[in-house]
Amino acid sequence: MRFRLNYRRYVLPFRAPVRTAHGVWAERTGLIVRLEDESGRAGYGEVAPIPWFGTETVEEAAAVLHGLGEWLTPEQLAPVPATFGCLNFALAGARAELDASAAGADRRVEDNASYLSVAALLPAGRAALAQIAPKAELGFRTFKWKVGVGDLADELSLLDDVIAELPSGAKLRLDANGAWERRQAERWLERAAERPVEFVEQPCFSGAAQGEAQCRRTEALLLGLAQDYPTPLALDESLVGARDVERWLAAGWGGVFVIKPALLGDPAPVLARLAAAKADVVFSSALETAVGARAALRAAFAWRSAKPRALGFGVWPLFEDSRFDGPFASPCLRAGDVALLNPEAAWNALT
Repeated sequence: MRFRLNYRRYVLPFRAPVRTAHGVWAERTGLIVRLEDESGRAGYGEVAPIPWFGTETVEEAAAVLHGLGEWLTPEQLAPVPATFGCLNFALAGARAELDASAAGADRRVEDNASYLSVAALLPAGRAALAQIAPKAELGFRTFKWKVGVGDLADELSLLDDVIAELPSGAKLRLDANGAWERRQAERWLERAAERPVEFVEQPCFSGAAQGEAQCRRTEALLLGLAQDYPTPLALDESLVGARDVERWLAAGWGGVFVIKPALLGDPAPVLARLAAAKADVVFSSALETAVGARAALRAAFAWRSAKPRALGFGVWPLFEDSRFDGPFASPCLRAGDVALLNPEAAWNALT
């Protein structure tokens, strides 16, 4: 059996720029991968890198795909380096779709009537206030607010205004995207301890470009903060691939693991390891298209937890071209919504 490999690059402007501590993100770039077997059946996957997390770039992934050639055997897929997590996620997803199609399986989640709750994504700064009430009326009860973007004192003073707008019983997630130094993180955690904050996501972060020694110091800081304050901490940027997950498990991380399946390579073994460790997991979007979202959300629906947390997939409508959007953001996401996503439509839209 041989496969025909094709891929197409996309550059998709967001409906509204996404502001984080890493800067303003105006468009999404990535690759859609298509594997076709000799009978004409096809499977699709997506390469959706986030280079400032430490993933490969689109150019690097495209170079590997180009080197693989047009026709290849299953064994020729295996040499893709493990450091190319986004590319391996795309190839694993495309191969899984293709294998299921060849076997006559429908690849739907077992119970398409099942559903998971979704967190509402709030913009940074004061703009968050105007969006809380409309989202609460829709039924959202978990809200994620981007912090670490503006002045520290201004954001801290705004926190109580945000909380005052929340409906009764709602939870607030604070996502700093690694923006804070130690003292800044401590001030936020002191404030959060007395408020309905579900967790603080990635208060501090050091990437590979800052050197191994700095990364180790930041990891030690995160472990210390998690022990010193009652509000749970969550890792996001710190979890780029399987090796990062394994390292934090070995370090005894007792907080939340924010898992972006699109960055993990083949997510199945990573999730099996997390399940064995009884880890506290939140599934989150990498702002991918419907192609990557389908594979990522299937992983989320397959996860079994006694107390599942709301998904971090409340991001759509995301793109100016709605043909690439995943399921519309609503308080609950049904497995059936995932089954309806059509990766071939996204592929065709790139012609």
